[in-house]
Amino acid sequence: MRRPQDIEKEEMAMGTLIDLTSAFEGIASMRIAQIKNQVLQATQFFNELWEIYSQLHVSRIFGFGRSNLDTEVIEKELFIIITAEGGFSGDIDQKLIKELLRHYDKEKNEIIVIGHHGAIQLAQRGISYKKYYKLPKKDQNINVTPIINEVQKYQSTTVYYQQYVSLMVQDVKRIELSSAVAQRGRQAEQEDDDKEIISEANYIFEPSTYDVVDHLESTMMQIAISQLILDSKLAQYASRFRAMSASHERADEAKRDLRLEYNRSKRAIKDQRLKESITGIKKAKVEARL
Repeated sequence: MRRPQDIEKEEMAMGTLIDLTSAFEGIASMRIAQIKNQVLQATQFFNELWEIYSQLHVSRIFGFGRSNLDTEVIEKELFIIITAEGGFSGDIDQKLIKELLRHYDKEKNEIIVIGHHGAIQLAQRGISYKKYYKLPKKDQNINVTPIINEVQKYQSTTVYYQQYVSLMVQDVKRIELSSAVAQRGRQAEQEDDDKEIISEANYIFEPSTYDVVDHLESTMMQIAISQLILDSKLAQYASRFRAMSASHERADEAKRDLRLEYNRSKRAIKDQRLKESITGIKKAKVEARL
């Protein structure tokens, strides 16, 4: 049986682990609340833009805001994968990579990675990617302009991201970017039935209606990608919360077990000393009789 001193040191270390996991749980919970609020604000802004765009739409096809671009569109599908910046995100990044590789064809697709962990995972599998961007640390005013510039070069774009379902459930999703914009637009239409009529008859658009539509498409793509990034960060923090919660419970159980082992060890030492004392007394009595 181990010495009580050794068990006590291990119990103290386990107590420190409990404090750390509890702190990480609190941080993750706080970040989830902050990001949820930011997503709500972005959604409201998107709805206002969609109201204008839906009335000015000069084509049934979403143009990605590239009608004025001089370069030819690349006849490939761009994959954007949003992963965690570090490896402290559970197994959801691995699931995301597996989902991407199920559809990936190097002759038909090119990859842009957001998040260092995803870049490492792809490199380990021998999969090359065109560009890598760090996952934004802040949750407001996320600059996705470099990503939009890349998106406009390709025929179509699909985003692979982590979806926050609940605090204990996160899912892996893929969505075509134009569908993501249209989906948010349909939600905006359901929320707002009383629309002001916006047209060239009662508004002047400079330099032209097409330029305004291009700008709206580009802006809405920025919002859509920003929201997908925030949704992924929500899922990552929820996954981290779940991992820390499980670690906290295991550490708490281990500490209780160590306390029990510590008490048993001390009791065993006392029993041993008592036995030695009784044995010594008996031996002394025997010697006295002799």
